[in-house]
Amino acid sequence: MIRAQWSKNILLLIFLALLFLLSGCAAKTTVVLLPDPDGKVGHVTVSTDVGSTDITQAREATTVKGRESLPTSPKILSSDAINAEFSRVLTMLPSQPVHFILYFEGGSTDLTAESRQTLPAILESINNRKSQHISVIGHSDTVGDNQYNLQLSQERAAAIRRLLVQQGVASTFITSTSHGEENPLVKTADNVNEPKNRRVEVVVK
Repeated sequence: MIRAQWSKNILLLIFLALLFLLSGCAAKTTVVLLPDPDGKVGHVTVSTDVGSTDITQAREATTVKGRESLPTSPKILSSDAINAEFSRVLTMLPSQPVHFILYFEGGSTDLTAESRQTLPAILESINNRKSQHISVIGHSDTVGDNQYNLQLSQERAAAIRRLLVQQGVASTFITSTSHGEENPLVKTADNVNEPKNRRVEVVVK
């Protein structure tokens, strides 16, 4: 039997099992470790009845010829090699979510001028994907107490949700949540004005 175990903290792990299914009659199975969309990489242990090997780097691969053979020593495959050899499998993978971050003026629900220019890209992504799963998550910096910041982050998320609905996105497609000051992009002490923490994250699936 060929087994694969992966780390719990990996965000995206793709097994490309090629040529035959994972079974006793499999002539060859190749396992490739790919990073998730933001570049994070976990690890995989590929085991057979006679031994195992770990793959821990992006685009690292091992091949198993059967349950009675050792996995080959890991090697890095080029992106071109992966695309050429595994193209059929790659085309069957689901599209990865697209993430957008919108920033706000201090203590308000007003978007910064730069973030207002990001709204068309969000709408384009929703339309192109025909998305029915959009997450809107509000955040704040640490200026003010926890309750104030939770309320402010809720209002920011609600403001972006309204903007999307006004532009034709069905309200039933949008899930809105808020974290207050609890999940900053930039960790700071209390009562610190940090522009990157005054934000709403929009995830289009």
